[in-house]
Formats: sequence, structure tokens, C-alpha cells
Amino acid sequence: MAALTGKVAVVTGASRGIGKGIAVALGAEGAAVYVTGRTVTPGTHELPGTVGETAQEVDRRGGTGVAVHVDHADDSQVVALFDQIQCEQGRLDILVNNAFALPEDLTEPGPFWEKPLSHWGMVDVGVRSNYVAARNAAKMMVPQQSGLIVAISGYAAVTYTYGVIFGMCKTAVDRMARDMAVELEAYHVASLSLWQGLTFTERAQRNLQRSPDMKKQTVTDPAVGCSPEFPGRVIAALAADPDLMARSGGSFVAAEVARDYGITDIDGKVIPSLRGERGEPIWHPIEQACHGQ
Repeated sequence: MAALTGKVAVVTGASRGIGKGIAVALGAEGAAVYVTGRTVTPGTHELPGTVGETAQEVDRRGGTGVAVHVDHADDSQVVALFDQIQCEQGRLDILVNNAFALPEDLTEPGPFWEKPLSHWGMVDVGVRSNYVAARNAAKMMVPQQSGLIVAISGYAAVTYTYGVIFGMCKTAVDRMARDMAVELEAYHVASLSLWQGLTFTERAQRNLQRSPDMKKQTVTDPAVGCSPEFPGRVIAALAADPDLMARSGGSFVAAEVARDYGITDIDGKVIPSLRGERGEPIWHPIEQACHGQ
């Protein structure tokens, strides 16, 4: 039996990219995965991928994929999503907060005062949306006395990357995950953030082709990159770990958690940690930190 058979998961922002990879990896372990995103019709986004296509791939890999059109900037759509899960499944075991409003010009150089104010959308869908989804998930997880909420973060939480707002968002979700862990601990629900480095998403591969000089930078050096499924493999292992609560409240480098569980990428590659080059997480599990009190 697969490790997550009988478990129900939500992966936000999973039409493509990291979200798609995580959804597929959880499906490969037998989970029922609710795939959310805004793209439902092929060809309507400049990058390939729809929620339906991701759900189909989840099915193909052995799980059960459920595609749900959700704009995570709209709270009412998020509430409807969790109402649907409650009605159809009666439980929720895993929430992966991955949805993020990445601007097309994110990697373009320039100071914050010259970049468009619309970049603040990363806060709306990337920070606030995490809170709204987690709030709704907790209402299901707390009564069942179990669950895992994961925020997808990165080295940008402590190291300047691309711009002011991007880094601020990653720092914010780390702290949010930690404080949620404090309030969820009594109910045996875990909350943590997972740091991803370069991931070979459709967008990343396109950007590397357009701007070959990016390959010379530590943050976008292909030698340290991983597939979109890699973080999903890590999350699947976390969700199946009977000692999961010992990690609640911490921020973790995905490559380091993978090492702990003996996980490699889909091609067998061992993904390196960039702790030494890019910085280390601030937050440790609340079990180790006396709840920060």
C-alpha cells in the first residue's frame, strides 16, 4: 500500500510548476489530491498546464486527482473549495500552500522604486492567500486532531533574491507557518515551511533559455536545480512520518529533509543544500524552542 493511501490533500497553484510537481508526487503515494489554480483551458496561459491536466496526471500516477478552478485572490472561492472537500471527503490531511502571483518581470534588474506597484500582488497571492487557505484547512484538521500544513518558501526568506517584495513574502510565510504551529500544537496539526531552491518549472526553463547569464548565478545555477516533483517527494515523506509533530514550527531546506529520509530526485540525483551559500532558516521546531515564549 502506498504511503498516503486514504489521505486527502490540497495543493494550491498546481496548474503547472512546483504545484503540479507536488500534486503528482503526492498522487504517486496514493493520495486524493485537490488541484487548484486559475487555468482550466489549454492555451489560455503563455505557459502550458491546466488544473485538469494536473489532475489527470495524478490519476495516472496512482492517486485520485480532483481539478478545482480557484482564484486564490478570491476568499469566497477558497471557502467553496474547502466546503467541497468537506462534502466529498469529510476530512483533509495535507494542505500545501504554493499559489503565488509571480510577475513576468520578477527577475528583471532594478530597484523597488522603479518596479511596478502591481508587484504587491505577490503579497495578496503568496502571503494573504496562504493565511486564508490555512484558516479554512485548520477548521477541518483541528476536529480530526491531525493534519499537515506546508508553506512553500525559499532561501529568499533570508537572502536578497529578485527584489524587496519577493523576499518579504517568503520571510512572512515562514513566520506565519511558525506561529500557526504554536496555535495548532495542542490539536496535533503540524505547520512548517519548506525551502526550495532552483526548480526546473516551465517558467524557470524558459527564463534560463532566454537569459543564459542566469546560469552563472548561484540562485539559478542549473547544477543545483531539481525537478518540480522533488519537493512533493519530501512532503509525502513528512506526511507519512509518525514523528511529524517534532518538526512543526520549523523552516526546513527541502534538500536537507530529503537527505534525512533518503530521498533523491526523480533521476536519482542528490539535491544539494545551499545553506552555506545562501543562508539558513531562522525558525526551528517549536518543540526545540520552547514555543518562543
